[in-house]
Amino acid sequence: MNIERILLLVPGAVVLFSTLMSVYHTPEWVYLAAFMGANLLFAGLTGFCPMAKILTKLGFKHGPAFK
Repeated sequence: MNIERILLLVPGAVVLFSTLMSVYHTPEWVYLAAFMGANLLFAGLTGFCPMAKILTKLGFKHGPAFK
């Protein structure tokens, strides 16, 4: 699995998880979805993604995001 694919899967899973938890558990879980959205917006505007840096240090390689 490459970095680009992980960067699509993880935020999507976190937003889905936090949305479901805010509906079925407690509304405060929506803050996690807001944090993830803010991080994605920041990464899109600046080109800096902390998760990509971490994945690179863990040994994951870059590849095509879409085929």
